[in-house]
Amino acid sequence: MITVSHETLRKQLSEIYRAWGMDEDEIGIVVNNMVESDLRGIDSHGAGMLPTYAERRRAGAVNVNPDIKVVRDFGAVALIDADHGLGHVPATRAMEMACDKAAQFGIGAVTVRNSNHFGAAGVYSTMASDRGLIGICTTGTTQRAVLPTFAKEPRYSTNPIAFAAPAKRNDDFSLDMATSTIAVGKLNIARRAEKEIPIGWAADEEGVPTRDPFAALNATPKRLSPLGGTRELGSHKGYGLAMMVDILSSVLSGSFIGGHNLKTGEREQYINVGHFVLAIDPKAFRDDGEFEEELDDLIDMLHATPPVDPSKPVLVSGDPEHKSRIERLAKGIPMTDTLAREVREVAEECSAPFILGN
Repeated sequence: MITVSHETLRKQLSEIYRAWGMDEDEIGIVVNNMVESDLRGIDSHGAGMLPTYAERRRAGAVNVNPDIKVVRDFGAVALIDADHGLGHVPATRAMEMACDKAAQFGIGAVTVRNSNHFGAAGVYSTMASDRGLIGICTTGTTQRAVLPTFAKEPRYSTNPIAFAAPAKRNDDFSLDMATSTIAVGKLNIARRAEKEIPIGWAADEEGVPTRDPFAALNATPKRLSPLGGTRELGSHKGYGLAMMVDILSSVLSGSFIGGHNLKTGEREQYINVGHFVLAIDPKAFRDDGEFEEELDDLIDMLHATPPVDPSKPVLVSGDPEHKSRIERLAKGIPMTDTLAREVREVAEECSAPFILGN
């Protein structure tokens, strides 16, 4: 492992995207969202995604200079076309737009079509809570990697849901979860660290549960379990939540499902990911400050719940990320040697300077 300051990581990623020819304003948004994922401890969706983005760029599946446009705008709702660029910029604009609409109408909802992977969904939901609003973000995905309950073949992917709400005394509530048991990126983290994965995370090429991250990653297509793992443990609930995400993100925006054209069943040059964001102004429902005060009371009640093990206190969603962010801002972001090598290879490919080792 190496440790990299967030400033150095920002500079490294910026140098690579600059060498790709991306617009400087868009570089700032993409890099900020990726580093923010790493600061929060969501290592699978930050700099760890760079090799994948580079691969898609080589394949012509990412437009590094997209013409992002608002194609529908009516009252509290809108639709953005991302022109096949990385998803960070259109998703950021979508949530900014949703928040502006919520300030005007009490609620704002924006969908995005023709997009790509956008990092961690929680980065966008917390954009709303930072403005005193409730934020929800869901996204379609780029591949088929999750098995519907009772299925042999995967039909959708991790389909995340993020939800954030503002508090006063406490850190904001922030939920960011996949509707699969784990994200594909967690397999890559295990691969890079050369560690086994728990049974129930994924299956191998034959559909047999495996502890080997290489076997899970080499399965074509990958076979992750829906949240719950089995029907007896509630996998139908994870499956249902995943379909809710695809209906809001993909069907509503007119995007692909798991990177496949729903009508033809085929993958095309572009992956056509869809996003959905929603912002709600609590002041549209409660007097100013009442919502935040009662959310604080709820969080306090949960934190005060007696734990089974005193060394493991009861947490609420967002606590681990808030703690990680404080620690990593001060001490740096841990990175495996394998990821550092992969970043070096991406930098060398586009003749960008490599500075992580400096």
